[in-house]
Formats: sequence, C-alpha cells, structure tokens
Amino acid sequence: MMNLGLLVIRLIIGLTFAGHGTQKLFGWFGGHGLKGTGGWLESIGLKPGVLMAFLAGLGELLGGLLFAAGVWTPIGAALIVITMLIAIFTVHGKNGYWVTQNGFEYNLALIAIAVGVALIGPGAWVLL
Repeated sequence: MMNLGLLVIRLIIGLTFAGHGTQKLFGWFGGHGLKGTGGWLESIGLKPGVLMAFLAGLGELLGGLLFAAGVWTPIGAALIVITMLIAIFTVHGKNGYWVTQNGFEYNLALIAIAVGVALIGPGAWVLL
C-alpha cells in the first residue's frame, strides 16, 4: 500500500506542477503564457519578466514531470521546492501563513510533500 500511496502523491503533485508550468510556458489550462506571466512578474519586481516566466514554467514543468514519473525524484523535488521558495519570498511570505490571506501555507505544504517524497524515495512504481 505504501507504493500506491507514493504513486498517488507523486502523480497528483507532479502533474499539477507540470500543468502550472504549461500555463506559464504555453498558456494552456487558462494560463497567460510567457508574455502575460512575464508582465505580471515584472509588475511585482521580477525582471526580466519573460525570462523569469520561462524559468519558472520550465522548473514547474520539468520538476513536476520528474516527480510524477519517479525519475530523478530528488531533482524533481528540488525544482518544486525552489519554485515554491521563490513564490514565498516574492509573493506570499509578506501575507503571513494562512492561504485565506494569500499567505504561504499551501506553498509550505507542497515543499513538505516534495521533501518528504525525496527523502523516502518514489516507491516501487516508477516510469523507468
């Protein structure tokens, strides 16, 4: 059952991150693409915005796919953690802990999941 539990965690978290990456990179799933995301990033002081959007999207897409597949799980988890830390330090941290106030609660939960899976391993059911 542990392997099934790890698979569920990896698939949901990893594919969700990959989806967020495609929102930034390609505008899929209601995202704003590089130009729209880049404009928003510049508005909060992250410049150059399009490059930052590309890096964030790439980190989310690659990190999410690696995490979901259970391939190079520590690298996938690290990309997820880095993305969430940047989100905390640039957007959510100043708002306190609770997500109801746009705080970092959700980001921290995702970091804990990524680190926890990286520490115990992806389980037996991996892509390769």
